Amino acid sequence: MSDFLPVLFSNYVILCIGAFIAGLVDAVVGGGGLVLIPTLFSVFPNVAPATLLGTNKVAGVMGTSAAAINFARKVRIHWAAAAPAALAAFALSFIGAYLVTHVPTDLMRKALPFVLLAVAIYTLKKKDFGQHHTPLLSGGKERLYAILVGAGVGFYDGLFGPGTGSFFVFLFVRIFGYDFLRASAVSKVVNIATNLAALVWFSYSGHVIWQLGLLMAVFNIGGSLVGTRLAMKHGSSFVRKLFLFVVSALILKTGYDAFLK
Repeated sequence: MSDFLPVLFSNYVILCIGAFIAGLVDAVVGGGGLVLIPTLFSVFPNVAPATLLGTNKVAGVMGTSAAAINFARKVRIHWAAAAPAALAAFALSFIGAYLVTHVPTDLMRKALPFVLLAVAIYTLKKKDFGQHHTPLLSGGKERLYAILVGAGVGFYDGLFGPGTGSFFVFLFVRIFGYDFLRASAVSKVVNIATNLAALVWFSYSGHVIWQLGLLMAVFNIGGSLVGTRLAMKHGSSFVRKLFLFVVSALILKTGYDAFLK
């Protein structure tokens, strides 16, 4: 018993630090799960993976919501794209979360590092990519593309997940012509929907440790507030650099999981 309490305390300290860092990274460019999910799995190796993923979503929903609110105070969120994308993302993320127990994801796991590599190469080659805010779509066409982006990435998030926020940022820059800062702000709104849909399913199926999730949420919110302030202070150039760093880390992590683990 004398050894148990210090170990338990140190585990919770590790999780809180991980939640803070995940919130910071996720608020700017997405990819917070790259930090927090491996931390959860290392601290609780004997807990069911679905329970750890569900618990992570509690922190994710609250941290992403805090980031979205903080962005909205300083950056104009284009709701004509954000709202339809969020609705489609919620619906398809829920379907993806439901199907994850019925559909093998091995092919997706092996393809993901190459998709991320293509994203990184494209961003590196286009030096001015995401540096200027020049919206390309409007009206019905904008809503249609928003629904397609929300549905496609939302389904991916429910079914698999790694890099969802980064995919949203990339697509809002590439397809809609946003700069990285505004793309990140809109992505937070849509990412709330995907996280919430998955949380609904995990909660319904009993795969959430609420006390732990709420504790991590406090630190995730703290990290997200720091992240959004950094993004707004340093602008699209900073977001672009962090985006490339996170995507590079995701390439290494998903490549290791797919081919070496």
